[in-house]
Amino acid sequence: MTTPDSSRRAVLLTVDDDPGVSRAVARDLRRRYGERYRVVRAESGSSALDALKEIKLRGDLVAVILADYRMPEMNGIEFLERAMDIHPGARRILLTAYADTGAAIDAINVVDLDHYLLKPWDPPEEKLYPVLDDLLDSWLNSDHRPVPEIKVVGHRWSARSSGVREFLARNQVPYRWYLSDQAEGQRLLAAAGHDGMRLPLVIAPSGDVLVEPSDQDLAVQVGLATSPTEDFYDLVVIGAGPAGLGAAVYGASEGLRTVLVERSATGGQAGQSARIENYLGFPDGVSGAQLTDRARRQANRFGAELLSACEVTSLEVSGPTRTVRFADGSAVSAQSVILTTGVNYRLLDVPGMAEFTGRGVYYGSALTEAAGCENHDVYIVGGANSAGQAAVYLSRTAKSVTLLVRGPSLEASMSHYLIQQIAAIPTIHVRTATEVAAAHGGEHLESLALRDRATGQTELVDTQRLFVFIGAAPRTGWLEGVVRRDDHGFVLTGPDLSADGKRPPGWEPDRLPFHLETSVPGVFAAGDVRAESAKRVASAVGEGAMAVMLVHRYLEGL
Repeated sequence: MTTPDSSRRAVLLTVDDDPGVSRAVARDLRRRYGERYRVVRAESGSSALDALKEIKLRGDLVAVILADYRMPEMNGIEFLERAMDIHPGARRILLTAYADTGAAIDAINVVDLDHYLLKPWDPPEEKLYPVLDDLLDSWLNSDHRPVPEIKVVGHRWSARSSGVREFLARNQVPYRWYLSDQAEGQRLLAAAGHDGMRLPLVIAPSGDVLVEPSDQDLAVQVGLATSPTEDFYDLVVIGAGPAGLGAAVYGASEGLRTVLVERSATGGQAGQSARIENYLGFPDGVSGAQLTDRARRQANRFGAELLSACEVTSLEVSGPTRTVRFADGSAVSAQSVILTTGVNYRLLDVPGMAEFTGRGVYYGSALTEAAGCENHDVYIVGGANSAGQAAVYLSRTAKSVTLLVRGPSLEASMSHYLIQQIAAIPTIHVRTATEVAAAHGGEHLESLALRDRATGQTELVDTQRLFVFIGAAPRTGWLEGVVRRDDHGFVLTGPDLSADGKRPPGWEPDRLPFHLETSVPGVFAAGDVRAESAKRVASAVGEGAMAVMLVHRYLEGL
């Protein structure tokens, strides 16, 4: 057995709600590993999470987490999923009874479980220690050092502070958040030589200071690639949501020189989902961030290149070459392009809404702002799955969550499983036939005027947080005059371009467009940006894979 190379002992944490079992596991761990590791035990998931946070704040490492499956409040899988966000490098073991082995096997997908142990684990010399020895060796041989964290000093009601936090969180960059009007924030401002008049202030682990940085500045600072390594590729994928990630994985794995371009963060709207429960292969659900992280790592493993904070401004066609131009004046060319730019949440066009965006009004950023919702009355506009998932997530800490739905019910726009979950949570309230008429406040949002669409009557409610998840506006304005779109801006493909069996105007190849091909040969569209798409994560991934198959057909015909 190797030992940690630090004088501060790494932690072995065990959690079990049965005090006797908890003490017995801790005793066996100390007997074998006590000289080399610090053993910490907890008797509930919440107390174990508190312990993990304290360990994180001290800068110590957690090598192994051993959790019992059957615990009240949160089971072992739920605990491990939350523990991963605090100490992602720790090895994970689930302690389970024989009857729960099915759940343990499912946990391999949900929390990347390293091992599960059946009770009883006696004798530990045969059933416990060999497993721990292997996992500790694996942990010690990996890069288990804590990732240096960026420090962000900002104001709680600063729109750009919120934007910086969201960019870092969605790109899974570790950071610490400090309020500018509190002692530690003041200390950091003074150390950086700034008075706090311009926020946010971002302090890199190197000591470099950025004031009100753009997304591209942040991307460069944290080591995200923002410019291509080559001038010409086989395939450029524009947009790193589920469809784009799917296309990048299949394109790169099948030998295409593939570059994936994203203007903000991988995952798209799905990446912001607190929990996706109807995605194939994840019976206990998976967070959008976890699904996105796995897909991104998978694309990288196959050799796909990922560019972040790159805003595409135009698409040019010159013979067989398709050139994508960026806002900074640079460009990249390829033989084929797949458009997977997804959709934006529509802006709520009512008085006061623009004024409070980022200062109490947020578009699809429930995960980043969740901490500020604790013990508050929160309102959500929208009746589709994204709004429902946000409501369930925010209900964990908010005093109440109210869903505002324009239609008569949720049934027409939300999945049945999600409607059932919402109905079972007493702190979530659904108000149908209701819309926001105005937003009011001073420095930040303080109240909303709600209008009953049936009677026209208006009611004023107090709140500091409104999350908006409405509609789907495609990101296709930059394609004007190049690629045909429908009246709503969605990209037309395949049969929609040749419904009468004839080639579309200006179409040069001696064939009809392929199923996902746009009005420009060699340019394809997949996922939410495509007209008449299913607007579901699984179908988007499938379309991304299908588009790559059609790219191969196109390239074979050149």
